[in-house]
Amino acid sequence: MINVIASIHIKEGQLSKFIEIFKSNIPNVLEEKGCIEYVPTIDLATGLPPQELNKNVTTIIEKWHNLEDLKAHLSAPHMLAYKEKVKDLVEKVSIKVLVET
Repeated sequence: MINVIASIHIKEGQLSKFIEIFKSNIPNVLEEKGCIEYVPTIDLATGLPPQELNKNVTTIIEKWHNLEDLKAHLSAPHMLAYKEKVKDLVEKVSIKVLVET
């Protein structure tokens, strides 16, 4: 199983719009071969150290059966359309692709 943690830094004041567009694409992603989980999350203030909070970041938690399915996801037509819709809302994206040990 492949786990992906994607941190998407959104331009100030654009998080709600980004989340709306992202959520509209979730059904398409969940229908993809190998997709187990695909969820947007935001920071929850807990007071637990060393937590860092950022109101302009959404963290996407993904689970895929294998790397091939993840790679196919990145070039799926609905993902290309989604990227076009959010390109002016996003400042930066970073991902971690992880495998269970």
